[in-house]
Amino acid sequence: MALVFISPRLLVTIFEPPPLDPSKAAIENVLELTPISDIGPDVFTNTRPLWHPPGARGIYGGAVIAQCLSAAQLTVPDNFFVHSMHCYFVLAGDSEIPIVYHVERVRTGRSYATRTVQARQRGRPIFTTTLSFNAANSGGKRKVEHDSKMPDAPPPKELPTPPEARSPFESQRLDDSPLLISDDTNIEDRKLRQWIRTRGKISQAGGHQAHLSAFAYMSDSYFIGTVARLHQIPRFSSPAALQRALKALKNPSDLDSEALSRYFKELADEEAAEIRAGTLNGTLTANRLSSIMKRNDSREIGMIALRADDWLLVSMDSPWAGEGRGLVTQKVWSREGVHVATCIQEVFSIFDFYL
Repeated sequence: MALVFISPRLLVTIFEPPPLDPSKAAIENVLELTPISDIGPDVFTNTRPLWHPPGARGIYGGAVIAQCLSAAQLTVPDNFFVHSMHCYFVLAGDSEIPIVYHVERVRTGRSYATRTVQARQRGRPIFTTTLSFNAANSGGKRKVEHDSKMPDAPPPKELPTPPEARSPFESQRLDDSPLLISDDTNIEDRKLRQWIRTRGKISQAGGHQAHLSAFAYMSDSYFIGTVARLHQIPRFSSPAALQRALKALKNPSDLDSEALSRYFKELADEEAAEIRAGTLNGTLTANRLSSIMKRNDSREIGMIALRADDWLLVSMDSPWAGEGRGLVTQKVWSREGVHVATCIQEVFSIFDFYL
């Protein structure tokens, strides 16, 4: 078993990555797992190198969340759908070391199944999650139902994908979000809204599992910026803050220094423009997806309504912040108005990310 170093960024995988599969969406290739049968039947590793966002402490958290979900889905019957996922980041992930995902089959019943997954590096857990799965159509004929209604929002625009786009998903901010209607607006009443979807079409072979994993990947992209932006706190408040961010990079040689400076300068200018316009819609990374909820209705299964490769409307707000932490909720609707997911995160060390 040999470690494979992939130039020029020296990102590591345990096994040599296979060629990208053109029949799959980019996000499917990003989240692909490889079983490690020499260790155990329910042990997996990342097939491809993991992304370390510029200026971040570790790898993009959404990738670990999504791959833990993917690993757990490989151990349950195909007719079982995840309905909740409770997650904790323990340590920042290192992009130069492969991640090993250990799945424990806690229980498998006729209607529900429970799994725990630990993501480990150097033998230590960096992330842990407990997931609950529900068999399709196991809720019975008599149901008690209610749901959150989709807020009014302008439809997403169909724009061409820029040739330089590297992200496996895209987003469109809604400039009419009712954020800073006036200085008297309560912080807890302000909301950030945007449309999100994966780039390309998720393959039929990927099934509902690929859509759910892709959504888990995307959902972690907007949490940590919500609290600070609702408070009108820019990430880079001065040239000195820009320099501190550059010095904090894990691998400053990964990118050309001029390109890095331009990247952070553009980000700072964008945030300043948003503050002036009073629209503060964030796209910064976060660290934990605490739940993915499903809708029960008369369809084959509620989660079929969640198609990650079609536009999803995301609305975020923050009901509380204090003691260096902030609580953020995220509700997600399909384009047709079906409430497909609810995510909740308590963000830690907010000002570690907003200098």
